[in-house]
Amino acid sequence: MKKAIVCVDDENIILESLGEQIKNMFGDEFIYESAENAEEGMEVIKELSEENIDVLVIVSDWLMPGKKGDEFLIDVHHKFPKIVKVMLTGQADESAIQNAIENAKLHAYISKPWNSDDLEKVIRTGLSKIENKE
Repeated sequence: MKKAIVCVDDENIILESLGEQIKNMFGDEFIYESAENAEEGMEVIKELSEENIDVLVIVSDWLMPGKKGDEFLIDVHHKFPKIVKVMLTGQADESAIQNAIENAKLHAYISKPWNSDDLEKVIRTGLSKIENKE
């Protein structure tokens, strides 16, 4: 089965940077998809699932127009509980992070600006959690 990593952020430059870093880390091991808001992010996850592509990790911004990242990750968790959820943000307050930890099983929180080593470590530890469950 093909596997994917999805990133959701309302800033296109962030999505491009994340995509480039993830491709450098993993090569062709994963499909990389992106979305600019929570609604589009959920559509991408559903479409990939319908195509029998297993979404393993989602990296989401917190401060986005419409739905905030913690609420989005909670929605993802209810529909797709196995996806590893990571919040990437410079804006989230402690209560939002706590909300995502308690209600979305948030794997990790990374502050913006991030460095690629931290991002890789967080994604790899998230992937190892999935492998250990299988």
